[in-house]
Amino acid sequence: MGRFGNIRRKQMVAFVHDVAMAVIAVFVAVVFRFGTFDYLEERGLFSGAILPFTAAAAISLILLRNYRTSWRHVSTADLVTIVQTATLAVLIYLPLSFVTTRLSEIPRTFVVIAWVLFIVLMSGSRVAYRLFHERGLLFMRRSMQPGQVPVLLVGGGNNAEIFLRSLDDKSEFYAVGVLDDLASGNLLRGVPVLGRIDEAEKVIESFGDDDNRPRKLVVVERTLPTEVLEQLVALVARLGLTIARIPDLSQLRPGTEDKPELQPISVEDLLGRPQIVLDPAPVMGLIAGKRVLITGAGGSIGSEIVRQVCSIGPAALCLVDSSELNLYTIDGEVARDWPQFERVARVIDVRHRPGIGACMTGFKPDIVFHAAALKHVPIVEANPAEGIWTNAIGSRNVADAAVATGCRTMVLISTDKAVNPTNVMGASKRCAESYVQALALAQSVRPNATRFVAVRFGNVLGSTGSVVPLFERQLKAGGPLTVTHADIERFFMTIREAVQLVLQASALGTQDVSAQGKVFVLDMGQPVKIVDLARQMIRLAGLRPEIDVAVQFTGLRPGEKLYEELFHYGEQIAATAIPRVNVASPRTAGLRQLTETLSRLQLVCEAGNAAEAIAIVKSLVPEFRHAGAAPQPVAVLEPVTI
Repeated sequence: MGRFGNIRRKQMVAFVHDVAMAVIAVFVAVVFRFGTFDYLEERGLFSGAILPFTAAAAISLILLRNYRTSWRHVSTADLVTIVQTATLAVLIYLPLSFVTTRLSEIPRTFVVIAWVLFIVLMSGSRVAYRLFHERGLLFMRRSMQPGQVPVLLVGGGNNAEIFLRSLDDKSEFYAVGVLDDLASGNLLRGVPVLGRIDEAEKVIESFGDDDNRPRKLVVVERTLPTEVLEQLVALVARLGLTIARIPDLSQLRPGTEDKPELQPISVEDLLGRPQIVLDPAPVMGLIAGKRVLITGAGGSIGSEIVRQVCSIGPAALCLVDSSELNLYTIDGEVARDWPQFERVARVIDVRHRPGIGACMTGFKPDIVFHAAALKHVPIVEANPAEGIWTNAIGSRNVADAAVATGCRTMVLISTDKAVNPTNVMGASKRCAESYVQALALAQSVRPNATRFVAVRFGNVLGSTGSVVPLFERQLKAGGPLTVTHADIERFFMTIREAVQLVLQASALGTQDVSAQGKVFVLDMGQPVKIVDLARQMIRLAGLRPEIDVAVQFTGLRPGEKLYEELFHYGEQIAATAIPRVNVASPRTAGLRQLTETLSRLQLVCEAGNAAEAIAIVKSLVPEFRHAGAAPQPVAVLEPVTI
């Protein structure tokens, strides 16, 4: 309450100030026009000019809310608002003055002078306040205060300007310099540009043991290439510094006291790819105003689908998950952030055919995103019947229910492990792909039939099954970080990008009849060696690989491959109109054969017969090579030069 009370007090002071500027503008305009204040009494202009103009100014200020802008961060946009406020005040003043004096005693030049002065007084006071607050009027820069951390900015331009503007005597940080490739030797808000970004080490060493020696690098350049960021991370680890970056400035609300809070460099920053601009119209047409059901809604992928769907604006939402805790968490998030949407939350295991069927019959979804799956390779290897039951049979249950309820589109979230699988998890997902493809081809001849879209991609950073959370837990415990093999590598992308592309592929698969039965495959970029990822995460923690934290090889786990693949050799690959989305041609058995085999597979899974279940899966996925590798002896990674 105190904070908001303080804001209201500041706004009231600003309002009174601006009204006072209107009064001063009128008095000074009289002097400019008539040379004396006596004219006010002679012609009765106090009631004909000052009072109406002051009232008009007050009304204009209230209508345009000029008093709510931040004086400390006054900008050209605020100056435009000031001109609009003064102009509206004049437009209101003229009819008011006409009522009192019929405008007979007020020259036109007086109105123009008052208008100009009102603008000058309001804008001048704001600019002076900002300059004084930033010591600009004193032409001096603050010295570093006790307890402040000296920082070196990486990047210049508007981002550096905003960050430097946020620093004052009470700030945690003090900027001792800037690294900028375009402005070397210049001053940026009084802070010297000490060199180019590739000269970071030389610039830091030039401070010697001085108290102003940088202890943190602050990356303000949001488009810094990944390789440059990696070099900076390695540099700070070697020199004993820390590194952070400012957030996306679009998150800050213009005209407020918000300050950019520093964020740690994340593994997503190091592995991220340049952002692409996607056309939002197809996804809007797919989801806006539609009834959407999401299975696995509480999982990593499912919850991000929920968030992005909600940001578009569905008519209603049905959240399905077998985990009560996960469902409770995502349902609470939707209730908090998007309370306007109709929603239901259902604890249902997709293996329970009557349950998923009754849920869809009651909700009548227009589109279903099927993200529910058992996806941890070692767990599914140890529980093959359960994994096959969920991933293959559960997917069939969802697909059949979508057809039975007249759902417009069903989207299957698949995995790169379904390509030439060596583990049960991947093979069971390939069974799901095959059934959805066969059902799509069989349905394609029917008008208004359910569209089926299968989207295949690799690992997502930060998911519950990702190696990143594992490394984070191991770092907190002091290490070592465990890697199964020195040469193992995986495809990675962020959860947000993956879901954005899933939605784009879903829209395309719904609209394009020729895409039925095909698998959409996301372009994952270049694979990343897991050992390199481990070393980067150690550096991000401000530690040195092999010196402060060891990396250990533990041997390949059962069903684990050194390299993942996105396409099978028998699939024909083609690009789509969507950047980073490709499509693979159908490769499946007939629907009748698949239905009969999956029905037999379900009975075997229900009986818990793992060996027979795997045998049936092998008949459905001929390329499945189930070779559970025995754990290898643990070996410590040899030290490397950073």
